[in-house]
Amino acid sequence: AKKMLEAGVPVALATDLNPGTSATESLQIIMNLASFMQKMTPEEIITGVTINAAYSVGRGDQIGSLEPGKKADIVIWDAPNIEFIIYHFGVNLAQKVFKDGKLVASQGKLII
Repeated sequence: AKKMLEAGVPVALATDLNPGTSATESLQIIMNLASFMQKMTPEEIITGVTINAAYSVGRGDQIGSLEPGKKADIVIWDAPNIEFIIYHFGVNLAQKVFKDGKLVASQGKLII
């Protein structure tokens, strides 16, 4: 991925691409692996799981960044900074998850 980024190719990161080889459903672990295995910076990783991922599925005009008119899909992390999310393994740091502006998960539990 690092060579692709250096060549100007946008890299998207996700958990649901090619389910036969994606052994995890945890986006946080994908972020950890991108750092350690692909040598991506925290900023490249956040871009990869947000706006680049949105554009990779043809929805960059609707989701992937916090902008007026876009859906509010947001994760609130229990972390002091971006590096903590990327480098901290084994703990679910997602405290709240909003989908289209509605709270759908809190403290690791789905809200129905």
